[in-house]
Amino acid sequence: MNFNMDINEGPEEQDQDESLYEHHKFVAEVGQKPLRVDKYLMNFIENATRNKIQKAAKTGNIYVNGETVKQNYKVKGGDTVQVMFEHPPYEYLLVPEDIPLDIVYEDETLLVVNKPAGMVVHPGHGNYSGTLINALVHHFENLPNNSSDRPGLVHRIDKDTSGLLVIAKTEEAMAHLSKQFFDKTSEREYVAIVWGNMEEDEGTIEGNIGRNPRNRLQNIVYEGDDAENGKPAVTHFKVLERLGYVTLVSCRLETGRTHQIRVHMKYIGHTLFNDERYGGDKILKGTTFTKYKQFVDNCFKILPRQALHAKTLGFIHPVTGKWMSFNSDIPQDIADCVEKWRGYAKNQLEDL
Repeated sequence: MNFNMDINEGPEEQDQDESLYEHHKFVAEVGQKPLRVDKYLMNFIENATRNKIQKAAKTGNIYVNGETVKQNYKVKGGDTVQVMFEHPPYEYLLVPEDIPLDIVYEDETLLVVNKPAGMVVHPGHGNYSGTLINALVHHFENLPNNSSDRPGLVHRIDKDTSGLLVIAKTEEAMAHLSKQFFDKTSEREYVAIVWGNMEEDEGTIEGNIGRNPRNRLQNIVYEGDDAENGKPAVTHFKVLERLGYVTLVSCRLETGRTHQIRVHMKYIGHTLFNDERYGGDKILKGTTFTKYKQFVDNCFKILPRQALHAKTLGFIHPVTGKWMSFNSDIPQDIADCVEKWRGYAKNQLEDL
């Protein structure tokens, strides 16, 4: 299934109520085979349910080419599909929430926070509260907006990735820090557990990253003639410890694409451990023994998320001009999982 998402161009016909707000918009590619609109939207809207989509269709909230359609409408190539409601998207209704923050450093210009796994960075579809930004707007007034109108946010990490983020408290800091990330002069090092025993002790992964046309919730590496469909991405990796069927690695980002480490590691055959979205929540390496399966299942329970932590963050202070570097400890869930694999690998060697 192919699609393009277009947030700038509206439908040619403007029959819908002008008081409605656009929540989702997709433009089906020319090669799109006819598919019911409810099934089409199910594939591309995160956290959506068939029931909610069908309800939206019954209440006249789904438009194709500017006109309302029923749930059985067949989407064809070139169709513009919109989901419209009478209220603005919830992600733009920022509600301050008294959520504790793990602040590693703070001054009048910026702060560095250590985000726990499970916390979404900013509100989005299906996650309208409990986010880092909900906490930030409670604790700090007048945070500057970034180019996407996100208060204080210079960069992001995924919901189930833990680790360090820098937050701008002034317009000057936002501009200065954002330019550092754009110019690739900031330092970002992650620690990850990946499936398989990596052959090289260190190396660099280069591959343009873009949206997976068959699954909008994933990104993929585009190669050859298709490379232009993605944006350049570079990840440097180094093996920290070999643990049998998994490897503990350090990843240093040169670029900052969405899901970059997760996509690049899958691309070279070393999917992140327990990364559900990219297939790492299945046994990808190892034996067929029942005891081994039980062992891996126990590891999944200990670490119920992708094994990725933003450990090191470095940048030039916007005011002082001095280089600042911060480190955060490996979270307990990743540390416990590493210890389990360490014990398993040791026992395997003793059995040889």
